[in-house]
Amino acid sequence: LHTTVKFLRKTGTEQRWLERHLKDPFVKASKQQHYRCRSAFKLLEIDDKFRVLRPGLSVLDFGAAPGAWSQVAVERVNALGTDPAVPTGFVLGVDLLRISPLEGAVFLSQTDIAHPSTLRAIQSQLPLGKADVILSDMAPNATGIKELDHQKLIRLCLGVLDISQSILKPKGTILCKFWDGSEARVLQSRLKEQFQDVRTIKPQASRKDSAESYYLARLYRGK
Repeated sequence: LHTTVKFLRKTGTEQRWLERHLKDPFVKASKQQHYRCRSAFKLLEIDDKFRVLRPGLSVLDFGAAPGAWSQVAVERVNALGTDPAVPTGFVLGVDLLRISPLEGAVFLSQTDIAHPSTLRAIQSQLPLGKADVILSDMAPNATGIKELDHQKLIRLCLGVLDISQSILKPKGTILCKFWDGSEARVLQSRLKEQFQDVRTIKPQASRKDSAESYYLARLYRGK
């Protein structure tokens, strides 16, 4: 009983988070529009402005769970073929976590992007083994140590960039989340070496007190 009472008693920080979460307009909108989580609106906002996703494109979504970005991608690339007037795209999601099935998307759940077999698994699923767009909304398990968490996320992004050299089509696009910190410029420099256009984006749907931003890298120089 004492353990249960202690478990139920929220700290001030937890209580503030819960209150903010319940008041969050993007949380409410995600429920109303049947997106799996509020992060869908970050991608919707970016895509509305930069047209990252277009009918007929093949999309690889890293860190896909619970599937909100894949939902947006399915809609925007016409993966279900619901609009016969435009090309039909393809969406592949990858995550360490289990992802509930989504019509119009293929998921590789419980899959580690750092494992040597993952690249082959991805290539076997993508049409012709290639992607037009790579999305990454991945985040490491947070330690609470800001700089350490930042470094871990940068390493994940660099891992995505390494994989992209084998599967991203020429003139392709990467959109990846990062947290502000000392190594962000390392990632930015690597992206600028391989893409003609690299810019930093902070969507309105990102919470103001969040350290997250996104690098949008377009026009891949690879062969």
